[in-house]
Amino acid sequence: MGKAFSKTLSVYKSKPFARFAKKAHITDADLWKTARLANEGAIDANLGGGVIKQRIARTGEGKSGGSRSIILFKKNDRAIYVHGFEKKDGSNIRPDELEAFRKYAEVYLGYTNAEMRQLMEDGALFQVKKPEGEDNA
Repeated sequence: MGKAFSKTLSVYKSKPFARFAKKAHITDADLWKTARLANEGAIDANLGGGVIKQRIARTGEGKSGGSRSIILFKKNDRAIYVHGFEKKDGSNIRPDELEAFRKYAEVYLGYTNAEMRQLMEDGALFQVKKPEGEDNA
């Protein structure tokens, strides 16, 4: 399943999420694994409208007490990490935030590959690269 995943799902992180991930010591390998699991159907919470909430297991740690992420997600296509928070800081997002994330999902999940490349060139998004050996997972 890893080979099909690597050819079909593109994984990105927004600039604000990249700052959060760095501060929380979340690696791109952690993000890739979380996105792969979601693509395989292991979604923690489907919030509707292309928005999911996923726990992130950091390398060497479990995911129960760790970080949470909001991902704009379309199976076998695109996963975009847009918001991250620690469990200790709250377990949920406000209804107005969810509505905003759903609007973002409608836009970002509808972008063409060329538009996504432009967002990366502009520094608004960063691509999460597949870790070495992921095809063997």
